[in-house]
Amino acid sequence: MGSLVVVGVDGSSSSDAAVVQAAREARRRHATLRVVHGFSWPVGPMYAPLDPSPLNRLAHDSAELARSVAPEVEVTDAVMTGGAVAVLTAESRDADLMVVGRRGIGGFVGMLLGSTAVSLATHSQCPVIVVSDEPDDAGPIVLAVDGSPEGENAVEFAFAEAALRRAEIRAVHAWLPDYAPAGMGVESAERLLAQAVVGRRERYPDVRVEQEVLSGETREVLIKASSGAQLMVVGARGHGGFSGLLLGSVSQALLHHAHCPVAVVRRSA
Repeated sequence: MGSLVVVGVDGSSSSDAAVVQAAREARRRHATLRVVHGFSWPVGPMYAPLDPSPLNRLAHDSAELARSVAPEVEVTDAVMTGGAVAVLTAESRDADLMVVGRRGIGGFVGMLLGSTAVSLATHSQCPVIVVSDEPDDAGPIVLAVDGSPEGENAVEFAFAEAALRRAEIRAVHAWLPDYAPAGMGVESAERLLAQAVVGRRERYPDVRVEQEVLSGETREVLIKASSGAQLMVVGARGHGGFSGLLLGSVSQALLHHAHCPVAVVRRSA
């Protein structure tokens, strides 16, 4: 089976931005793009049967937008019955990449407003890119390094993505001197960064890497680091500087306030 990129759509401006980004990702990967709209049908005797035509038109229009961005990409579209997370999680089983918008309406309302976003990022079987309203392919890819197993997958994804985009990587690690364990100075943080990227330099010789230890509170330094970047890559869960990355305030801060799309990469099963 060839590569597959899936994008969740709902007709919002954020959804359109996700379609544009997904089309670019499919073109880079020489992949098929599947446009999916999830919709929960009301049930019960008081509800009349609903006309599916507007939903089919929404998916079709999103597919046409994708074709206008990347005419060489094979694009299919589908309307699926079910909640957003359930539909997209199921779709992720056969996908290489999932793309969704930061804010949505309709079937994806509340997508990134709490537990729904955490659930999708945690349970998706493939990396998820959450797109801001105006994605830009300029600037570096920012890689958040924390040394966790999930972080290892994020490192690999970031290098592969940088090679596809011909972009450079800015690998960063958040370090709080006042809360670092005894004997864990900035030199330890620098070694962690070096160890994370050393094996990939040989596999991706054309990818330029800048390493930087950022001193400060995790949420603040990551949000600031996302400014001017074309993508931020993080593991689905972390420890150390990125404790609770997608289980609490850090995840909410990134998903709501990052200045660029955020790629969330789970640990392989």
